[in-house]
Amino acid sequence: MKNEKLTIIAKILVKPEKLDLVKKELLKLITLTKAEEGCINYDLHQDNQEKNLFLFYENWESKVLWQLHMNSKHLADFQKLTDGAIEKVILNEMTHIG
Repeated sequence: MKNEKLTIIAKILVKPEKLDLVKKELLKLITLTKAEEGCINYDLHQDNQEKNLFLFYENWESKVLWQLHMNSKHLADFQKLTDGAIEKVILNEMTHIG
């Protein structure tokens, strides 16, 4: 299971008054993350109606490589810069079945 491709769906609900800050910082993550070993895709979406809701659709070669991403410096920097600006993060680890 550890070496199977892993899909991540990450929903990020931002405090409305912090929307611009978090969006700017989320966009910075894309290039850095796409350069990481094991990243197949790392696509950011913003809800059309609820502008403070973002979704990352990610695919990784393995859970181990995704976990390295989760411990990366740029993700830690993002968390520091956006501390208190995010209401909720829902993270789903998924496996393609069909």
